[in-house]
Amino acid sequence: MTDQLRTQVQITDSHCHLDFPDFDGEHDAIIARAHAAGVTRMVTICTRLHKEPAVRAIAEAHESVFYTFGIHPMSVAENPLITLEELTAIAAHPKCVGIGETGLDYHYTADSAAQQQDSLRIHIAAARQTGLPLIIHARAADDDMARILTEEYRSGPYSCVMHCFSSGAELARAALDLGFYLSMSGIATFPKSQELRDIFAKAPLNRILVETDSPYLAPKPFRGKRNEPAYSIHTAATGAEVFGLPLKDFAAATQANFDRLFTKAAQYKATA
Repeated sequence: MTDQLRTQVQITDSHCHLDFPDFDGEHDAIIARAHAAGVTRMVTICTRLHKEPAVRAIAEAHESVFYTFGIHPMSVAENPLITLEELTAIAAHPKCVGIGETGLDYHYTADSAAQQQDSLRIHIAAARQTGLPLIIHARAADDDMARILTEEYRSGPYSCVMHCFSSGAELARAALDLGFYLSMSGIATFPKSQELRDIFAKAPLNRILVETDSPYLAPKPFRGKRNEPAYSIHTAATGAEVFGLPLKDFAAATQANFDRLFTKAAQYKATA
């Protein structure tokens, strides 16, 4: 990718974890590299209640960084379930632009499946009440995920993105049928991910986002190394190939998709 092309491309990393220890002491440099790569915005994701102040502080310190708040499904058994009131109170912050990540993970924590489902429904209620998009983590739980998302949508609409989507075609179809979005991560760039690329290729272009999930899942050519928001441009290059578009056009489509879903971020104006 040439430097000239890179400067023409603008993209949003819709899901990263800037508060993780991997990035300690490097936030300014990481965000500067992201900007240089054409990443205009980053959404850093809070996954535990006690981490919210630190995640919020990162967003407050950097104009191009927003945050979301939720309890990760692998963590729901650690503490009492979060309440709807707690979620909506935190979501009122000007730079809190989404609810989650929440969801179901039966790969590592199937023993807490019932608690995860209860937590997911609380987060959905918060998304519905606040009008903010839900950020979903799904692993080895496709059937229950599709069922709960559909049941809850019938009780009242809400918006949603399937973060780091790497599930099966049936869950993709269920999410898209509800008007939800699929987010493409570095996994889509891996040589053995052709089946996943085929799922994305069948999705409408206006439902696709790009993310890093950094510090995890670095795309080619950085696989196996620490991921960071700047690398989202490489995932976008794969997305452009999947959809048969120039990189600039694919990136512009995902920017428009982000603005449509994350309306609070799109409308945010710094007060300082």
